[in-house]
Amino acid sequence: MTDVPSQLNTADILQILGYLPHRYPFLLIDRIIEMDGDNSCIGVKNVTYNEPQFQGHFPTRPMFPGVYMIEGMAQTAGAICVASKLAEKARPKEVYFMTIDKVKFRKPVEPGDVVHYHMKKLANRRNMWWFRGEAKVNGVLVCEAELSAMLVVE
Repeated sequence: MTDVPSQLNTADILQILGYLPHRYPFLLIDRIIEMDGDNSCIGVKNVTYNEPQFQGHFPTRPMFPGVYMIEGMAQTAGAICVASKLAEKARPKEVYFMTIDKVKFRKPVEPGDVVHYHMKKLANRRNMWWFRGEAKVNGVLVCEAELSAMLVVE
């Protein structure tokens, strides 16, 4: 088994598209920064008013839906799981979001905000991964959760 490099890397949108099956309007991360192997990373989401959810959530005070923040955390975690398997020369066929626990929404996120999803691996066993995530805007905690994912490898 090849060791996953333990240096800070990044992934641009084209790399993320190669890691995840999600596409617009459901791809909820724009970039990954500070990727430390499969241990931790930060996903970045630029929240813009022209996104379709703001037509109905809410027209008089647009707010980024909390479930989208959770999905952004899951996509960030999923991308580093896939990247780590690719480093081992294995190509994951699917990534499944399995559980979510200890969710807390702290502050609303609005158009113009840049959300940073700070994901840290809690554990990994075979094809299962557990993460703790914090979503922050300008360094302020807006959401937190623990989640797990399962990879199906070819």
